[in-house]
Formats: sequence, structure tokens, C-alpha cells
Amino acid sequence: MRRGRGAWTALGRCQRQSLSDLALPLYGGLVVGALLLLPVGLGFPLLPPAAAGLRRRADRQRGRAAGWSGREVGPPEPLPRSTRALLADEGFWRELRWAWLEPVTGGLVVAVPLCLFWYGVFGALVQPFVWRELGDDNWYAFVPVRSSVTMAAALLLGLVFGAAGVALAPRALAGHARWIRWALRAPYTTELARRIDHLTGTRADALDVQAVELRRIERDLHDGAQARLVALGMTLEAATRLLDDDPARARALLVEVREASERALQDLRELVHGILPPVLADRGLGDAVRSLALDSFLDVHVDVALPPGRFPAAVESAAYFAVAELLANAAKHADAREVRVGLGHVDGVLRVSVADDGRGGADPSAGGGGLLGVRRRLRPFDGTLALHSPPGGPTLATLEIPCASSSPKTSSSSGTA
Repeated sequence: MRRGRGAWTALGRCQRQSLSDLALPLYGGLVVGALLLLPVGLGFPLLPPAAAGLRRRADRQRGRAAGWSGREVGPPEPLPRSTRALLADEGFWRELRWAWLEPVTGGLVVAVPLCLFWYGVFGALVQPFVWRELGDDNWYAFVPVRSSVTMAAALLLGLVFGAAGVALAPRALAGHARWIRWALRAPYTTELARRIDHLTGTRADALDVQAVELRRIERDLHDGAQARLVALGMTLEAATRLLDDDPARARALLVEVREASERALQDLRELVHGILPPVLADRGLGDAVRSLALDSFLDVHVDVALPPGRFPAAVESAAYFAVAELLANAAKHADAREVRVGLGHVDGVLRVSVADDGRGGADPSAGGGGLLGVRRRLRPFDGTLALHSPPGGPTLATLEIPCASSSPKTSSSSGTA
């Protein structure tokens, strides 16, 4: 049922994209017109606003592709203000090329399922009522519609065409998103500069996260297990002094020592669980996420399609705590009832998707928010978080972490919980 809704949603997005592509040459034409007027001087004041309009259109397309595919499309640097600098900007020329190629490349990709669907609608819903008026020259695909029998065959063929168009829509949309990532990605020099900034930032983030984690461990040890152990030692000393004079009181103190030692052990276990949950260390990421699902009061469905083996411990930990944070957000802020978590590993990338039926409107840029913490946790691994959360919902968060699976260990890597 859910896949069927997704296919119909993809078909609607293909229809929206095809209509959007009809207006795209207008933006490209305005830019080309401004370029042609440069020799006579009129193009200098016209080119910057025309290029800005094309940039807004391209940014919307990047946002759509990211929302549909779960993978962000890095934008180029902001457009220069001067016309001469604009003419030397590689991102501007990439967007102009896209404006003219999109209708005949990406537009054709999304048109395939639409043509199948609407041709199927014509065969299934129109042919049965108009075939007599169309005469002997009426053909539907390879079927000559001249009798009730051939009309029924056209109707069945139309249903097949319509179903094929709906089924093909998600693949067409994914293919269009790949084309957009290629056509509208940032220039190589921009990506290289961002990569340097990213590495610098991730190094600082890793050091900050490590420092925060160490402070948390020190605080928990000081306020929890350490305090209990100090009290335990003092109680033992008092019990030792009372062994000869008041054995009953000494026995009662020893009972307190045993209870205090159990509480200290529980504190240590909780501390270790916060650093690396035992189920994650022993069973792997798939079973650890299933454990999160069982502990949540939401209706959480987990679909695990991971290869045999284990990922690096740091990667598994980052993915685990990211899923935990997203489930907590769905429960606290999204007012969700059902959550679907998917885990997969394709082409050397660990991909985790968390979809909820909440009210949406999540803001990944909110200062100090949990989503910002998830992104900071993923950055040291070159991981990304793509969020699609329109007001009213639903919300889809997609995590991608480049990594390779190691040798198989005891884990459960497939199935549904």
C-alpha cells in the first residue's frame, strides 16, 4: 500500500516537473537576450536580474531534486553583482546550459511515465465511449478498435499502459534527480574549496564532540558511580568498626554496602550504554536500531537490508545515535504516530532513512537543535543529512555515510521488525 502511494506521488511530481519545464526556456531566453544586447550596451543592466531569475529557478530545482531523492545538490557560489564577473562565473554558464537542455533531457525522462499513463487513461476511459464515432480507422496502439471485442482489448491494454506509467514514475524521477545533480552541481573549484572548509570544520567538530563527551563522562562518573563508591567505602569503614561491638548494626551497614554497590554498578552500566550500547557492540547496527524501535512508544517499522559483516564502530555509533535523535524528534516535536526506518548499503554508502507521519515543518538550521547535532555527528565521516519536511508533513530524513563493510560477525542483517 505504501509503495503504491509512493508511485502515485512520483507520478504527480513528474507531472509537476513537466509543466515546470515548459516555462524554463523563457528564463533561458531572457538571459540569452541580455547576452546578445551586450555589444550595444543594453545587456549590462539586463543581464544581472535575468541571471538572478535563472538562479532562483535553478535553486528551486535543486531543492526538489534533494527532496525527491534524499541527496543534496550543492549550489554554486552566489552570483557576482557585476556583469563582467558574471560572464566569468562557471556556475552561471552551467545554469544557462541546464535551462536549454532540461526540456529535451530531463523533460523527456519524466515524460515517459506520463505518456504511458495518459495514453492508458485514454484507452481505458475514453475508447469504450467513442470507438463507434471514430470509424474503421480507429487504432489504439497496435489494436484496431472496430468491435466490442477489440474495444475490450483496447481497454485492457490501456489499463496495462496506465499501470506501467505509474510503476515507472519513481524510476523516472530518480533518473531526473541524477541528471539535475550532474547539470546543476557546483563547479569543481567551488567543490574543492568547500571540501577544504568541510575538512577544517569536521576536525574542529570532532575535537569539540570529543571534549563534550569527555566532560559528560567525567560529570556522570563524579556525580554517580564515584559518589556512590566513596559512600560505599565510608560505610564499609563504619561497619568494620562495629563488627565486634554491635554485630547487628554492622550487618545492616553491610546490607547498605551491597545495595550501594548494585546502584554504582547500574550507574556504570548506564554510562557505558551512553557511550556504546551493548547491543550495538555485540549485534551490529541492524539489531541495535530494532532495539530502539522496541523501546519507542511510537509504531516504528524497521527494514534492514545490510550486507553480511560489520561497519566501522565509529560509523555504526554515529548512525545509531542519529536514528535515536530522529526518533526522539518524531515523538517530541512532530506529533507522529508511525515511523519507518530503512537501512541499506549501496555503492560503498550506508544509507539510513527515517520517515514519520507527523506534522512536518522541521528546521535543520535551528541553532542548538537535535538535527544540527546529527549533522555535526555525521560530518567527520563525510556523512550528510537530507531533510524533506514540508509544513503538515510527512517528514523524510535521509542519512548517507560513505563506508565499507568489514568481515562478517554475529549480526542480523536482513529482515523487518
